Amino acid sequence: MNLSTLFNAMPGAIAQGLIWGIMAIGVYITYRVLDYADLTVDGTMATGGAVCIMLMMNGVNVWIALLCSILAGMLAGLATGIFHTAMGIPPILAGILTQLSLYSINLTIMQGKANQAVSVTKFNLIVSSRYVRELSLNNPIFISLIFTAVLIAVLYWFFGREMGAALRATGANEAMSRAQGINTNFCKILGLMLSNGTVALASALFSHYQGFVDVNMGRGAIVIGLAAVIISQVIFGRFFRNFALKLAGVSLGAVIYYIVIQIVLWLGLDTNLLKLLSALIVAVFLAIPFWKSKLNSMRKGGVPRA
Repeated sequence: MNLSTLFNAMPGAIAQGLIWGIMAIGVYITYRVLDYADLTVDGTMATGGAVCIMLMMNGVNVWIALLCSILAGMLAGLATGIFHTAMGIPPILAGILTQLSLYSINLTIMQGKANQAVSVTKFNLIVSSRYVRELSLNNPIFISLIFTAVLIAVLYWFFGREMGAALRATGANEAMSRAQGINTNFCKILGLMLSNGTVALASALFSHYQGFVDVNMGRGAIVIGLAAVIISQVIFGRFFRNFALKLAGVSLGAVIYYIVIQIVLWLGLDTNLLKLLSALIVAVFLAIPFWKSKLNSMRKGGVPRA
């Protein structure tokens, strides 16, 4: 095996990890902060890119198109929130219903085509894989780092305000929050909108990076997001206590995930088994805290907790 091949592939893995790390931050908002199992992201991860690319193809400024993609993701989160709070549909099923609806909506946005391509030579793309090995301001690693830093700063500011604290309280203890006069249904909807808006941002950037948007590109996104969140918790959980550091850890978790994927592909894994590998990575990192607790109990001579 040629090590140079692996080293040449690493910049691309890091760039993709940073972009998907933005998506993972969106998953973190629902999964950890709001304590809500949201599967909408599998649909939103295509919606953001579809809206952004199609608007650009119709002559809209790239930054306006990016903003519209975020708003589209927030609307998807709003739909899931309404399904859950106003119609009493369980969280997982509400997300599945929105995700299913988004498939048709995404196809409609993309004018009935499964994918739409854009060229970096014809469109002003924010990030592009073409520059991933260049030492320049166009390098997608540098640009993705800026987007990640700005996003973390905005979320850190928001969750430090009264509304953000109410959202965090809703995720920590919904019944107590309601007793304190917090509108928990509104907080759930707001959290879902923030989460899916963030995922849509990642979707738009990833579409720019790869040069096309595909209606199926969000399939399995929740697994990658959870992998990043769990890897972050296992590796950085003991050191990253500050909320901003936790968000940064999630981004690093996505980078680690993509580096591991790249190494496994370099070792010769069949690409058809990538989804299986992703599921196994999530399962292993989910099991690590459980194994640690059992090992600690055995060392202390106690009874392992189930």
